[in-house]
Amino acid sequence: MGSHQHDASAGASAGVGALPEPVTEAGRVGLDALLARPGKAVIALDFDGTLAPIVPDPDQARAHPDAAPALARLAPRVASVAVITGRPAGVAVRYGGFAGVAGLEHLVVLGHYGAERWDAASGGVSAPAPHPGVAAVRAELPGVLDGVGAWQGTWVEEKGRAVAVHTRRAEDPQAAFEMLREPLGALAARHGLIVEPGRMVLELRPPGMDKGVALEEWVRSVGAECVVYAGDDLGDLPAFAAVSKLRADGIPGLLVCSGSDEVAELRERADVVVDGPSGVVQLLSALASRLG
Repeated sequence: MGSHQHDASAGASAGVGALPEPVTEAGRVGLDALLARPGKAVIALDFDGTLAPIVPDPDQARAHPDAAPALARLAPRVASVAVITGRPAGVAVRYGGFAGVAGLEHLVVLGHYGAERWDAASGGVSAPAPHPGVAAVRAELPGVLDGVGAWQGTWVEEKGRAVAVHTRRAEDPQAAFEMLREPLGALAARHGLIVEPGRMVLELRPPGMDKGVALEEWVRSVGAECVVYAGDDLGDLPAFAAVSKLRADGIPGLLVCSGSDEVAELRERADVVVDGPSGVVQLLSALASRLG
């Protein structure tokens, strides 16, 4: 695994403007399919850690300044560009600066792991009713955090259809993360929710939707013949698995890891590793230039 990791990173450093060479045969097939038939390709991307740098306060996260321009260059050349995020769709649109951008008229943002959808064409968000367990968890969460002595340094993020507890600000972020796994898992289970772990964050949300389900449904609804997915976190593993499934069904795919030492598993599964959001933007720009 270690040599794969090294090779993937090396493949991404071929120079600004150059397309990285995938380290797997399946990745090379995926990239070739994209370049040959861009009009049949879906480009799907996570938001935090992929288009936006990770920051201690999630409310301060903003997309890399060149992300929207790069997507706007690429979007008219492919079947669809989709941002798939655990955030509410409207928040990702605001923090991404995606609304009203020329070239992004057909962008979709699949928020809450696909439970919500924002379409640039209409500017509207479509979504089902919230899960009642989220309100119950929200009410009990302060007492749970206080009871285990984890209140100090933790940060609760309200996400409307989910609640996330961040430990990045705690004195020992990893220890706080591990300490909270069990009590938050029990709290979620009592109210019919699941816990989605991430990079120093535990998110309590309804079951049945993940980035893999959202990605596969979108690829099939578009009728795509090729898919690229870029992510950086544990929540992106289902999307990586969906690409593997689509490949098995004859739809080539390219897996991109927005490099982080925090999630080795994602790096090891990726066809290409790039250097965080700036590397993702470089890859998008290189693709747009190649597709001309």
